[in-house]
Amino acid sequence: MIGKLLGGRETFDIGCTVDVQNTFDSLHAYVELDGDVAIQPGDEVIVHGKPVEVPYGERMVIRRQATVRRAGPIERAWTRMTGDLEFMELCEFSFSERAAL
Repeated sequence: MIGKLLGGRETFDIGCTVDVQNTFDSLHAYVELDGDVAIQPGDEVIVHGKPVEVPYGERMVIRRQATVRRAGPIERAWTRMTGDLEFMELCEFSFSERAAL
């Protein structure tokens, strides 16, 4: 019980679909897990296999195996508390005296 609370994790393997697109309209990479698996804050999903390289103008959808590692209660709470702060690091703010064009 204490081991699971402090960092013992539930881990399981599952199939997934990887959708990667590199076009003028969209640059994205999505992973959809098989079944009804809810990913929560702090959980990790590791997709196995070679890196996917998609040339410009193309889209690739492939099947892969993934490993899901569930976060423990302490890690999940920490992720919820610090998630907003880490998101703000991704934002770029600019303050200047002139008006935007």
